[in-house]
Amino acid sequence: MPRRVVPVIVGPTAVGKTAVAEALAEHWPVTVISADSRQVYRGLDIGTAKPSPAVLKRVPHLGIDVVDPGERYSAGRFARDAARWIGEVPADRKPLVVGGTGFYVRALADGLFREPPMEPERRNRLRTWLTGVEPIAAWAVRLDPQYTGGGRQRAARAVEVALLSGRPLSWWQEHAKAEGVIAPWYVRLAVPRPVLNRRIEVRVRRMLAAGIVEEVRSVLSRGLPPEAPGLDAVGYREVVRHLAGELPATELVAAIVTATRRYAKRQETWFRNQLGGAALTLDATVGPREVARSIMALWANREE
Repeated sequence: MPRRVVPVIVGPTAVGKTAVAEALAEHWPVTVISADSRQVYRGLDIGTAKPSPAVLKRVPHLGIDVVDPGERYSAGRFARDAARWIGEVPADRKPLVVGGTGFYVRALADGLFREPPMEPERRNRLRTWLTGVEPIAAWAVRLDPQYTGGGRQRAARAVEVALLSGRPLSWWQEHAKAEGVIAPWYVRLAVPRPVLNRRIEVRVRRMLAAGIVEEVRSVLSRGLPPEAPGLDAVGYREVVRHLAGELPATELVAAIVTATRRYAKRQETWFRNQLGGAALTLDATVGPREVARSIMALWANREE
């Protein structure tokens, strides 16, 4: 059975993916499938740059506010959930995948590896031990030279699979892959690095002004541990350190900006290397409406 062709808009944080999706919604009846590993968490709105309530009311979104921030949410679970969401999109609407989490996009489009059998008791003991390991990313690289980086949760996953299965995660991803759910039609948004760096700084300052520190303080006060999966993200990690007295307020903006720029660079590298010529690359400096018009024209030509 042929897979459904679905437009997929990707790119680094702050490049303007949400704005382009909103502009497309002015012309296409779209339902957005969010491929963002942080927007799945309830109660973490400011630091994840979720669409505003007004946008969510106007443009249906799925994949936002799925789980509590103390719960782990994997690429595999996303692929299963997103397959269901796409199947539930009415015939008169177009599913539109939008996000910057490459592993989510790959799981949906290319298929996930079939997880090797791992003894539950040993797995639980290892997870308890990994909680205190620093820096866990160094262990991930030693055990899997093809590990490309990411948050603590992704690093722990790489260590867990390598130690319990005897083979690195990258081997399983290559040799035990299932078929993807969709046939992706990729559009990669890009801007020159100086432009992206400025956008990132503006976004960080807006997040702080909007109350990201108070947002984190609030969820911690309700018993969420600082090492919770939802707080293992750029911006939230720095705020947690600040609230723990490890990062002065005067250094908070610079710390988040630096971490976000590094993350954006990793995203750009991932999409450039993993998608290659499969993606149409559009200049996002022209503005979301112009980008949306280009996408619609390219899509129409594809269908002809």
